[in-house]
Amino acid sequence: MRRTTSENMQCPIARGLDRVGEWWSMLILRDAFYGLTRFDDFQTSLGIAPNILSRRLATLVEAGMLERRRYSQRPVRHEYVLTDRGRDFRPVLLAMMAWGSRHFAPEGQAIELVDRQTGQLVEPVLVDRHTGEPITRERHEVRAGPAASERMRARIAFRMSRVQARQTLSDPNLPESHS
Repeated sequence: MRRTTSENMQCPIARGLDRVGEWWSMLILRDAFYGLTRFDDFQTSLGIAPNILSRRLATLVEAGMLERRRYSQRPVRHEYVLTDRGRDFRPVLLAMMAWGSRHFAPEGQAIELVDRQTGQLVEPVLVDRHTGEPITRERHEVRAGPAASERMRARIAFRMSRVQARQTLSDPNLPESHS
């Protein structure tokens, strides 16, 4: 069953997933961050079938995450290098790595993020670029932006109304009803 594209959706998460949401694509990008660029290296690292790898690389090139560059004339060979758009995906992968290690590694961390200068472990957090403060649910919220369609505004308003209704129902300061 073929899923529909998110081109007509304004949600940046849906649009991003449309480009890289398939797990092989994320693993290819992960390996590209480690410095792999060549088809054979990706195939060896991932243990992926060549036809699947070819399709995923083509999709990532089309999405502007990787650039295909020729590195050999005879035989003709190409490498796949991260673009600026692809490099901007690194924090997403680091956040997924931290989340996966925290919640799905009962045996302990298999991979650690460390500071190259100090060797100290690093725990990625999402922060506001302007204040340097961590992004938290308590302090920050998502709202419709200037380009939001009426459908997007309605979806956000619906979500907010549901959250506010639940918060009101669970407010300990409200008197209990005795029905």
